[in-house]
Amino acid sequence: MVQADSSAAPVTYAVEQLLGFKNSDIKFSLLDLMKVLRDRRHEGWVLAAYPDPKTGHPLIGAGVSLDLPAREHPQRDQLNPHPFIEPSSAELWQAAGLDSKRLQAILDQFDDRLAAWGKNGFRKKIKTLTPQITDEEATLLLRVSAIQAIYNAKGYCRNFDQLRPSQQMALSQLVYQMGVNLQEFSGFLNLINNYPEMSGTGAAPFLRNAIANDTEYWETVQQSLVQSQWARLYRARAVSVIAMLDPRYVDEPVIAEQRLDAMLRPAVLHRHRGRSVALRQLVSDTDRSSKGRAGGKARKAKSRPQRKRGI
Repeated sequence: MVQADSSAAPVTYAVEQLLGFKNSDIKFSLLDLMKVLRDRRHEGWVLAAYPDPKTGHPLIGAGVSLDLPAREHPQRDQLNPHPFIEPSSAELWQAAGLDSKRLQAILDQFDDRLAAWGKNGFRKKIKTLTPQITDEEATLLLRVSAIQAIYNAKGYCRNFDQLRPSQQMALSQLVYQMGVNLQEFSGFLNLINNYPEMSGTGAAPFLRNAIANDTEYWETVQQSLVQSQWARLYRARAVSVIAMLDPRYVDEPVIAEQRLDAMLRPAVLHRHRGRSVALRQLVSDTDRSSKGRAGGKARKAKSRPQRKRGI
């Protein structure tokens, strides 16, 4: 277990939860989730602070935020006793066992570069940036960020412990990528928390096990995500994540992805006065206000307002 830097700020409840993670808390491999998240099809891997493409806020490693404030995230599902944790970037840095002074130095340098280059110019230089953290340190940051996503996935899904390993991993990826914006997907959340034959946590054991294996039910759950703006804008990522909800995924992962690939069509392009216009229709009314993990206004130098982790 990673130990927090003893010279840093006092250990908060959120940091305690991150440090208290055990491999037995989940059915899948945390290392497998981390391997997926650092892949270019998902978050990528950059060892220096770089600007989020939408907000301009600083990210590092596999899209880990560097200036996120701690936030309140109340549990509004009365049938789910599991709370949420939304630690600040400094708390994640602390949980990873890294020196807090280095975080501030990286943020200061980021501010200087953003002021000098602008967001677009900065992003053009990403591949030439000198590393500010090591590969091992980026892995430690990714680990605690993935643990936070797993912890909050349990807050979003009452039946998380009854799901298959691949289904637990898919939900954890969704939380990692969307952060608090996942709560806007009310249709999807309603489906995963209201299996037709179950009522609360007192359902018979065979019903609690049935939820993970009901193919028809999970096809409906998948469809609720397929119809979202997120799935259409981030098609390759969505296919790989949504396919993992299929109970048949473990036996035929390629076929499961092919099914999703056939269901998901890219945004339609129309020509209007010589310009390409992407028609990005929201089918689910619950997703109209969601902008993925990177919603919000662009960041100004030296200002670190509340935001979500960028996509």
